[in-house]
Amino acid sequence: MPFKLNLKDHNWTLMILRSIMALGIAFFLVELRLDYLESFFYDLRVRLRPSPPPVSHQIATITIDPQTQIELERQPNVQDHILFLKKLKPLKPKAIIYVLNPTDITGSYKELEAFARLTKTLPFYAVSNRLPQKGVKNDLVLPPPLDQVPVASGPTTSDSKTFAKDGVTRRLIVSFFEEPLLHMKLASSINGLTHIHDYKGVFKFKRTTQAYINYHPTGTYPAISMLDVLKDNFDPNALKNKIIFFGQDTKANIDDYVMTPYSRDVVAMSKTELHANILDTLILNQAPSFAPYWLDLLITALIAILTVNVVLLLKLRPTKGLLVLGAALIGFLLLSWMSFSYFNYILNMTHPLLAVFICYYFFIPYRLIMENRKSWEYYKKNELLTQVEELKSNFLRMMSHDLKTPLARIQGMTDVVLRSSEPLKEEQKKALQSISKSTEELSKFIGSILSLGRIESKEIKLHLRSKDINTLIAEVIHKCEYLAQQKEIEIIPEFEPMFSIRIDEDLMRQVLTNLIENAIKYSPPRSKVLITTEEINGKILIQVADQGIGIPKEEQENIFTKFYRSKDVQNKGIKGSGLGLYLSKYFVTLHQGKLEVDSEPQRGSTFSIILPTDPAQEKEA
Repeated sequence: MPFKLNLKDHNWTLMILRSIMALGIAFFLVELRLDYLESFFYDLRVRLRPSPPPVSHQIATITIDPQTQIELERQPNVQDHILFLKKLKPLKPKAIIYVLNPTDITGSYKELEAFARLTKTLPFYAVSNRLPQKGVKNDLVLPPPLDQVPVASGPTTSDSKTFAKDGVTRRLIVSFFEEPLLHMKLASSINGLTHIHDYKGVFKFKRTTQAYINYHPTGTYPAISMLDVLKDNFDPNALKNKIIFFGQDTKANIDDYVMTPYSRDVVAMSKTELHANILDTLILNQAPSFAPYWLDLLITALIAILTVNVVLLLKLRPTKGLLVLGAALIGFLLLSWMSFSYFNYILNMTHPLLAVFICYYFFIPYRLIMENRKSWEYYKKNELLTQVEELKSNFLRMMSHDLKTPLARIQGMTDVVLRSSEPLKEEQKKALQSISKSTEELSKFIGSILSLGRIESKEIKLHLRSKDINTLIAEVIHKCEYLAQQKEIEIIPEFEPMFSIRIDEDLMRQVLTNLIENAIKYSPPRSKVLITTEEINGKILIQVADQGIGIPKEEQENIFTKFYRSKDVQNKGIKGSGLGLYLSKYFVTLHQGKLEVDSEPQRGSTFSIILPTDPAQEKEA
């Protein structure tokens, strides 16, 4: 038994092949490190967050600000720092963290020794921006006379040589060689989380464990001026039992500042406030967490598969395809924004967005080739159909013309025999009358076919002349009297006197003949056909009403189409071509008029012709 490929199976096969190609692109993209782009989207989410993250209220900041320098007329010296620490000591802070490098403090050797001895009596740490060298003793110890000052490693990072390489500080360092650094030790003393992996969002980078900082906007931690502390011009409750970060904020040295996701200004945030952000991230355990590799791959693959199938699905128009992709991207961007804003969860955005871009522009040329090929096939088929239609029209026209001549001869010879003085048997008379009737019906059908051919070839043009429409109707009624007498049908004309109107006499004669003959044909014997004319609002209304079999509502929309015949009519054996009403509607429309029907089954039909007084003026209007 030969194998046959079902069309549905073929479509499924194409979809699977497209999906495999999309998966290949997704695998390739996910393996690429695109830190600069991903950091851009990360910063955007930080800025668009509906509200900043909460604070622990465990941190305070004090800075050497411009006002301090103005009042002192210099940088604070060692005596100022000793006085400053003595002012803080009664407040029993949890820790005093000097972001300022103690070696930058000016003073005599003995004064610096006194400063170092004072720091030993406090929960004091000078934060070092270096990582301790493994196995090197006293690596972070300051030079004499400050060698007694407690120093702890708490470096800040910037994406200068790794990750985004744009100089923005986004990460904090939790540990080095699995040893907690200053910020984690301080956080652990408050939240009790002593193990590195108890903290959310941590990841390995070289020999460190790092996490992303859950940033607050600049100014979230209002800094107290060092001058106010020296002058006791501050609220002690703002510093009591707090972890205090102390540093410089004079806008004079860019080394005292970092760029943040909120701003690329070189003095966007002081390092003092940066350390407060780092510590609060760990205290509250709210470091943003990145989606795992498998989820990144899954999202990228799904979007790539969607893009490829949308691009290559020829049934889907390009505009609708773009709308589908746009809706999918908007949904993904909204999901990514919500996951970060409300759950601190980071979905990788670069790979899915690139998947859309690459898949779209990689496969769109293939779609264009497919569409051009399909267009070419349609063009060739249309060309062939046009030729076939032309041959059909020519054949019908030729056959109709060739048939009319012998039919005319048959009709003529029949009339001659019937009018002959020689007596004919009754059977011969009936046979000749049947021949005459058949030739007449065939002549009408050929005439309809010829008119249809002229319509399809757009050869029919109006030849307008002024004509009394009542006179034309009367002529048609007279022509149909014999047909009516055979069924004992009474034709009742009720004409309203009116002026002549411009019409194509031949075309309107065909229309009226079709309607009146139909009224007689579809009416029962000894019934009546009413034909009326009147002028209403500058329009001519002609109505032909019968008492015939009527037309069902569901068929009334179709009676003006080519070759359509009602099922009831066919069942009753009433002959017809199905072209009369189609031609009538077309001819009336050419006159800028309307042909309408109102009918009820078994109660009769009324056909209404509405004509303008001048079709040419109506067309211009």
